[in-house]
Amino acid sequence: MDFEFWWLLSWPFFFALGWLAARIDIRHLLRESRSLPRSYLSGLSFLVNEQPDKAIDAFLDALRIDPQTVELHFALGSLFRRRGEVDRAIRIHQNLVEREDLSEEQSLQALEALGQDYLKAGLLDRAEAAYMRLRDSARKEVALRALLEIYQQEKNWTRAIEIAQEMPANDHRWEKEIANFHCELATVDFAHSDHAAALAQIDAALRVNSRCVRALMLQGDVLLSQGQEAEALAAWKRVEQMDPAFLSQVAERIMAAYQRAGEAERGIQLLRYYLDRYPSLDLLEFVFQWDMEHGGAQQAYILVRDEIKRNPTVLGLDKLLEAAVFTVPADKRQDVELIKRLINDHTRRVARYRCDHCGFKARQFYWRCPACGDWESYPPRRTEEFDLVP
Repeated sequence: MDFEFWWLLSWPFFFALGWLAARIDIRHLLRESRSLPRSYLSGLSFLVNEQPDKAIDAFLDALRIDPQTVELHFALGSLFRRRGEVDRAIRIHQNLVEREDLSEEQSLQALEALGQDYLKAGLLDRAEAAYMRLRDSARKEVALRALLEIYQQEKNWTRAIEIAQEMPANDHRWEKEIANFHCELATVDFAHSDHAAALAQIDAALRVNSRCVRALMLQGDVLLSQGQEAEALAAWKRVEQMDPAFLSQVAERIMAAYQRAGEAERGIQLLRYYLDRYPSLDLLEFVFQWDMEHGGAQQAYILVRDEIKRNPTVLGLDKLLEAAVFTVPADKRQDVELIKRLINDHTRRVARYRCDHCGFKARQFYWRCPACGDWESYPPRRTEEFDLVP
């Protein structure tokens, strides 16, 4: 191959072209760094410092410089939703959904964000429509979870069952939720005196979750309303094998069935046996009230005194003082009443049911936590009972 010396003259020319191209790229980068990135960084800095209002202003400035920036739209929409300006978040995400220049992933992200906006605004029908469009996409699981929440808020238990059955079971089994949905339908049927439909829903709940205590309790309620005391008692007694902690929830039902059968004494003896074997403040309270009304204050006092010796609790002490008011001499009664009032003020603070999932405390027992929405997360024990021997 022949080498021409004039080729050497071309090297400075190509070097000059490379230097010029680099200068152009550097100038372009500098222009960008002086406009959009500065606003980006300012907005991010405000977010890190938990200043969402200033972050929104910074991102709006960046959006005026480059209105086509998709990431800024998502950031602003999320910030508006968090701040409660759901109408502005909806407009931003609607604009993204209608754009045709987005990738498939960005379009799905925009539709999901729009569904979240509608949920936040309480527009459940529009949220449902948005998530239904995502149901057959790569975001199917997200859509199903949102739809499940929507149908639970609407108390559309039939649709909730359908969605829960479609949910993937990778990290969670949905038998507990589905059984409770059937129980909700059974409760509605029972309230409308449709006993056959209620029993059918209860059977469906037990097929899904054979250890569903709530279904057993409802089954007993329906059977008792049909005059089948023996069958109702059999259903409620099965609670002992499933979860003895729930015996306190069926104590009143058991006594009602025995009373209708004219065997109240057998009923209270059974509850005493349960109390002796499975200590429970709610069960103690029921047996205590029965003794106060049918056996007298002295019998109730002995009951609570013996129970406190086995399982000392402040709530038990409150009941003991309630009985003691009627058993102590008249000259001591005022002192006992004073102590009882002091103890009662304290028991009102500790007599709570606590959600195992979120820790929310409530005065009454719930099958579904009103705070986090988790099912069967409330143990049927008061907060003071957790140290008792089961």
